[in-house]
Amino acid sequence: MDIRFPFSPAEVAKVRMVQFGILSPDEIRQMSVVQIEHGETTERGKPKVGGLSDPRLGTIDRKMKCETCTASMAECLGHFGHLELAKPMFHIGFLKTVLAIMRSINLIRYSSWHNESERGTITPGDTVVRIEKGELLTGTLCKKTLGASTGSLIHVIWEEVGPDAARKFLGHTQWLVNYWLLQNAFSIGIGDTIADASTMEVINQTISQAKEKVKQLTRDAQEKKLEVEPGRTMMDSFENRVNQTLNRARDDAGNSAQKSLSESNNLKAMVTAGSKGSFINIYQMTACVGQQNVEGKRIPYGFIDRTLPHFTKDDYGPESRGFVENSYLRELTPQEFFFHAMGGKEGLIDTAVKTSETGYIQRRLVKAMEDIMCKYDGTVRNSLGDVIQFLYGEDGMDANLTVFKYEFDDEKWKPSYTLEEPAEDLKTIIEFRSVFEAEVQKLEADRFQLATEIATTGDSSLPLPVNLKRLIWNAQKTFKVDFRRPSDMHPMEIVEAIDKLQEKLKVVPGEDALSQEAQKNATLLFNILLRSTFASKRVLEEYRLSREAFEWVVGEIESRFLQSQVASGEMIMTLNTFHYAGVSAKNVTLGVPRLREIINVAKRIKTPSLSVFLKPEVGKTKERAKTVQCALEYTTLRSVTQTTEVWYDPDPMSTIIEEDVDFVNSY
Repeated sequence: MDIRFPFSPAEVAKVRMVQFGILSPDEIRQMSVVQIEHGETTERGKPKVGGLSDPRLGTIDRKMKCETCTASMAECLGHFGHLELAKPMFHIGFLKTVLAIMRSINLIRYSSWHNESERGTITPGDTVVRIEKGELLTGTLCKKTLGASTGSLIHVIWEEVGPDAARKFLGHTQWLVNYWLLQNAFSIGIGDTIADASTMEVINQTISQAKEKVKQLTRDAQEKKLEVEPGRTMMDSFENRVNQTLNRARDDAGNSAQKSLSESNNLKAMVTAGSKGSFINIYQMTACVGQQNVEGKRIPYGFIDRTLPHFTKDDYGPESRGFVENSYLRELTPQEFFFHAMGGKEGLIDTAVKTSETGYIQRRLVKAMEDIMCKYDGTVRNSLGDVIQFLYGEDGMDANLTVFKYEFDDEKWKPSYTLEEPAEDLKTIIEFRSVFEAEVQKLEADRFQLATEIATTGDSSLPLPVNLKRLIWNAQKTFKVDFRRPSDMHPMEIVEAIDKLQEKLKVVPGEDALSQEAQKNATLLFNILLRSTFASKRVLEEYRLSREAFEWVVGEIESRFLQSQVASGEMIMTLNTFHYAGVSAKNVTLGVPRLREIINVAKRIKTPSLSVFLKPEVGKTKERAKTVQCALEYTTLRSVTQTTEVWYDPDPMSTIIEEDVDFVNSY
């Protein structure tokens, strides 16, 4: 015992009930003698003689209880040295909350390493994540399932059970993971980045082949044998082809390195799970750092006709224009390091510049939209009462939508929707037959309208407010649907219920022609989805829903649809994201620069582009398409205008132009 501290350690019995977290006895023993930095209990970093000194930094208010021995602070003499504590044990109690939340969850997702060519419920890599009634039946959970993405587990819990449940699930899952990491350490070292000798040989061979290909491209360009790409000069085509070749070499070398790493490799596990990093990081550490770019091009000439004094003039080879063939493991040469620094510097400058630009853009957007709100008549107006939109987003739906993909070229379409062998009463009762014929005709009309009018761009994914597939699956699990037994419903009930449901889904109230047209436009897509998903044959044969389950689904659809509408009085400040399908090959302006062009209403945009749909007789051959392109470039308004007239029409309440009379009278 130390003479300065004449106090005996607390008895084990007194501290047995104290919760010290999930720690080992050795760790708690170390924690019990940490340095205390507290004005009233320490002096020059050391405990005061006879002063209160709680190693857990508990409260020193004398009215309160000591956090170590639970005695009042007036009676507690302080604790010094080591505390012999009861061994901690893992308690499963906190998992009860997680299990209670998960019981109502049904989900099918794919792991991030899932191969699209693999079909079926079970795959060789165990990549199909199937959760039924909260139980993980197959698959491996990774960031794709648990992360912040549409349709992820967290998203489904938020939608199905509520925000509070999502918060609890996140918190409790984190505790579980932390405990696992405490028991099973996770570390990464140099050894995780080293590939075997045969793999390194393949990597060197891949890079050598790429260099030879670049030499051949250079020779072809010098001899003017290189095929010029559409819309590019010879030099642009050459640079583009070289960049593609070198990037492909890096990816191929990286793939070889990645495949050589075992499944127990911690670096690979971290990237695969989605914790941090990407496979490009593995490629660069193990195989090849790759081509360095500045402003999307190879390193430009900084000196006269060369990038660095290390190289000869007019050298277009890979090494002199920023290709780093070494990996971080093998170390970079001085010139490679310099090129790498140039590429990295651009990223830093870009980040700094974009921070200020986005801040200013955000401020302008906020100031422009801070007074815009949805009024009780469904219109979107500003503080002066000016109408911005007659219906928010033209359909009155909130932006939290689900995406549904419709297959237009499904060969088995008709048999799955039409009843091949109708029941006896369907044969004899004419009214029944006419109802089902009308149902099939509607489905055919919907399919035709979708293919010819709505999804004409080739992108068949459409955003919709209710996830019908998940509701059906939840109903099947909740009501314990037996797929071996027929449904107890009559087809007529299904058709009538869906017709009534469509009438209930009101977005625009009113019986006048304009309101009815707006209502039809707002609910057109959702009604098409309803009719195709709940066709009578599909409900009876595919889903096998009982009457009780079907009524529950219909009720859920109605309530979810109403929930997804924008509430009156809601402040509108949603900026739609810009989706460019299939333009990754084009060098188009995206992100902050494009946003700035839109907000500033720039007259001269950086990369103007236009989608032109060609007629079949022109669109089949490359030469004819090029001819149309060349003709379009020099087509002006004069070329397509036959006559122009200026009419004097001063009265704003009426018009002398016959074609505009109806329009002016309506407004």
